[in-house]
Amino acid sequence: MLAYIKGTLEMKMTGYIVIDVGGLGYKVYMSEVGIDKLGNIGETIKVHTYYKVREDDISIYGFNTLEELKMFELLIGVSGVGAKTALTMLAVCEPSEFALAVISEDVKALTAIPGIGAKSAQRIILELKDKITKEQQIEKINKQVNSKTKAKETTEVENKLQLVMENNTKVEEAMAALQVLGYNKKEIEKVFNKLDKNELSTEELIKKGLNLLGK
Repeated sequence: MLAYIKGTLEMKMTGYIVIDVGGLGYKVYMSEVGIDKLGNIGETIKVHTYYKVREDDISIYGFNTLEELKMFELLIGVSGVGAKTALTMLAVCEPSEFALAVISEDVKALTAIPGIGAKSAQRIILELKDKITKEQQIEKINKQVNSKTKAKETTEVENKLQLVMENNTKVEEAMAALQVLGYNKKEIEKVFNKLDKNELSTEELIKKGLNLLGK
């Protein structure tokens, strides 16, 4: 409902801020790290938002970037992970680090986050990787259907990109990590075609991919 809020930063409190928009003060919950990254009181700021509506609770959560918002939405979709836990994770884990931990099934990296135990980490990995697997299966079925109805031309650039992706594990891992954050495969392939993938590590690919996808 609310994609973002842009207005004057009126207050910085523990766990939330207040943004004035045309005389209305919006209370927006954020991580402490997110609050620290904002400007000074009185400055115009813009935060991406998640609007939570429940029978006994209406709240707004704010984020500095779209990637943080996507990570938050993914986390609260995991059984047993609430908004407070998701904000805590955002405070200590960058979206690129989180996505890489999920794809590489790095339970140790996730349990280093306050409030995340081994069972919670395993559940996060299982549910989010399962989501990516389902999306890939749907994409495969769609391709099979399309191939039966019409021939699809493939450019030389796409062929080269596909070859690299099939033979390069770090590229596949980086692509899967970006899919965890909500980007579709075609978007990722397009930006990866602009990168010198052989010279970058998996984490660097994720970070550079995020920068390009966010533009």
